[in-house]
Amino acid sequence: MSQPTADAFRVENLHKSFGDLHVLQGVDMRFPRGKITVVLGASGCGKSVLLRHLVGLEKPDQGSVWFGDTRIDDMSERELITPRRHIGYLFQQGALFDSLTVHDNIAFALVEHGVATGDQVSVMVAHVLHLVGLTDKIHVMPASLSGGQRKRVALARAIVMHPKVVLYDEPTTGLDPITSDVINELIMKLARELSMSSIVVTHDLASAFKVADRIIMLHNGRVELAGTPEQVRASTLPVVARFLNGKASPEELAEIEA
Repeated sequence: MSQPTADAFRVENLHKSFGDLHVLQGVDMRFPRGKITVVLGASGCGKSVLLRHLVGLEKPDQGSVWFGDTRIDDMSERELITPRRHIGYLFQQGALFDSLTVHDNIAFALVEHGVATGDQVSVMVAHVLHLVGLTDKIHVMPASLSGGQRKRVALARAIVMHPKVVLYDEPTTGLDPITSDVINELIMKLARELSMSSIVVTHDLASAFKVADRIIMLHNGRVELAGTPEQVRASTLPVVARFLNGKASPEELAEIEA
């Protein structure tokens, strides 16, 4: 009997284009179980498109996507229901329902999937709100929350189904440095206490180096480097060095001088 894969996700030779825009160009990536993997890169390099492939919201033009030992890129929407129950997704803008209370936002997936009913729903909602430190906000509307609180509620919603993996799409975008640090601490706390695998896409260097067990550098739709945070910091690859130092290439500078 074969042993289960050590990867929460993996993608092989992934290609995706939108018209003449080639977003992913032969990407190979592994996301180990129980680890926090950060996909780092500039805006527009394909990070969010990659995440959408992992949850089946995009289909590759070429290549494959694996959730554990299960290939999911060729699944129908109906077939994807089962793997998606084990995947939490924190959207870049939170994507809360403004017409629902915090409790009902978090409870939505539980009720829709028939995972829990009645008092059990409220117990599960209260538990995840406790984990993100917002127990006192359970009955308020999203409009009454700060940006950081909305992000934490969205994170509570992402973990309420006890997923095996949580996908984070630019989790600190639009947040001040202190609030960003709170989100980073939560990412690490939840990975540790809930034994979840985590995949974080970001261009925030402080966040990446704080939370990552492993970093994958994506540039122009290709993997430039994959390794530990220490290996990435020590890299002498020009693309990596420019990104870490915030230095534009001559070609990029030429665009504004034309």
